[in-house]
Amino acid sequence: MKNLLRKLLTGFGILLLVAWLASAVSFFSTTPQTKLTLDEVAKKITSGEVKKISVANDELKVEFINGELATSQKEAEAGLTETLRNYGVSEESLGKVSLAFEEPSGASYWASMILPGLIPLLLMGLIFFWFFRQAKNGANQAFSFGRMNAKLFAPSRDKVTFKDIAGLKEAKEELEEVVEFLRSPKKFLDMGAKIPRGVILVGGPGTGKTMLARATAGESKVPFFHLSASEFVEMFVGVGASRVRDLFQTAKAAAPAIIFIDEIDAVGRERGTGMGGGHDEREQTLNQILVEMDGFDRDTNVIVMAATNRADVLDPALMRPGRFDRRVVLDMPDLKDREEILKIHSRGKPLDKNINLRAVAVRTPGFSGADLANLINEAAIFTARENRKQVTQSDILNSIEKVLLGPARRSRIISDREKKITAYHEAGHALVAASLREADPVHKVSIVSRGFAGGYTLHLPTEDRRLKTRAQFMADIAVAFGGYAAEYLVFKDITTGSSSDIQHATDMAERAVTEFGMSEKLGPRALEMSSGSVFVGRGIQTSKNHSESLGSTIDSEVDNIIRRGLNSARKIVSTNRKVLDAIAKELMIKETLEQEEFEKIVKGFNLKPASL
Repeated sequence: MKNLLRKLLTGFGILLLVAWLASAVSFFSTTPQTKLTLDEVAKKITSGEVKKISVANDELKVEFINGELATSQKEAEAGLTETLRNYGVSEESLGKVSLAFEEPSGASYWASMILPGLIPLLLMGLIFFWFFRQAKNGANQAFSFGRMNAKLFAPSRDKVTFKDIAGLKEAKEELEEVVEFLRSPKKFLDMGAKIPRGVILVGGPGTGKTMLARATAGESKVPFFHLSASEFVEMFVGVGASRVRDLFQTAKAAAPAIIFIDEIDAVGRERGTGMGGGHDEREQTLNQILVEMDGFDRDTNVIVMAATNRADVLDPALMRPGRFDRRVVLDMPDLKDREEILKIHSRGKPLDKNINLRAVAVRTPGFSGADLANLINEAAIFTARENRKQVTQSDILNSIEKVLLGPARRSRIISDREKKITAYHEAGHALVAASLREADPVHKVSIVSRGFAGGYTLHLPTEDRRLKTRAQFMADIAVAFGGYAAEYLVFKDITTGSSSDIQHATDMAERAVTEFGMSEKLGPRALEMSSGSVFVGRGIQTSKNHSESLGSTIDSEVDNIIRRGLNSARKIVSTNRKVLDAIAKELMIKETLEQEEFEKIVKGFNLKPASL
């Protein structure tokens, strides 16, 4: 009602504005003219002031010698010359005046009669047409509310193929098979093979799920419909199910075709968790998807692709064979894949000829494909901001810390004492890491503040590893306490700068005891300290699987591991005090030490890594 009233007022205002403009134009375009009587016109003619008289019907337009204009009205029954003679104008005076007779055309006559009334009617008609069109659009939206306007991928624009994706060899092979089935199904049908119903891409954020879907669209020569799962759900019950039916009906009409549903966990979460009843809109949408994928109607040539990073919360009925037949797992890229990904994202960027992308890949374990793309982009942005023409190795290495910790806060003013404490803190981390054989090598030490960190020590493995030993756990815990131990040794006090290190060491100790069975006293037993499930519906009924007395033993074992790591760190920094002082002194001068500079300091004291 409010929208209709607003539109009516808007139309009325437009009509008033047009009328005002028309009157203003006619007012300003009309030259002011004097109205004379016939007697006055006769006198002006006799005195020789009149140059020309134009006659249009009964209207007279008088033009004077001095250029002025005037109007008058003649008698309807008599001619102009006869009328002027009656008013005493002589033939001689009348002969000096030019007379012009204007006959109005039929078109101008009818225009003058019709247009003044027609223009307002036309304006009103246009306004009502606009109102009816708005109402029609609203009605169309209401009737099409249950339709799913899925977007059809256009491979000609920004086409991506499997060659443009580095790594993910096994995942690409699975999808290449799907593409080949759609291109030439006869080869598979002759062997009695059936077309897979669905393929679900499972992987962490940034691992390339959507990119693989785009590559599948680019490789396949079939219609590819893509949408987000959240587009199904609306505030009205039944709309999601209706949109699912419309989507599959559209895809079946274009079969063979592929449907890609991104973030399917928005509607595919496990049912019956107490988080909504049987009439929940999300559950109705999921039920319709289940029926469309594998219901009574199985004669279809449509493959459903989906992507999620939370496969653990999906409904089992959605994940069974016959619906999502294939689960393609996308893992974080390894060292070789990271190097290939960096090469792909470096295309079109002016890189320095001395850049070593292998060294960059070594420093980026745990980075996803999206992280690596952002890494190269940040380096290019920094280069442009510095008004340089080529991206250097240092630009890329600096962008690693920016992605991990945030931009450098060089404007942050700290006192000399805080700078010294930070230098010894980071020197303690680096010294403990260099002193333990099981610890990862140090790549960089800095006391330049980034993000929330006052400084940082970058120690990374030289190669990718899937397994981690108990000795490596203990080494990491000792390295985490290196800064804490160095602060207490040098300043006989501790600061708040070790809070994140303590949290990290505690988390590692808890996981070593409760998840990985690395406690000698408790042995190989899974002990759940607390429910780590993000899925609330599943975690409501989670209970501890151990007694209170066993919980005390767990706390004791965690405390024991933490103590061992702390004592190891204290022993290393106290035994190698000269090395600690040398590292801290160099940090206070240079603020940042790269791997070569750090190793040069350590080798000068003949420090040899040992085991715990």
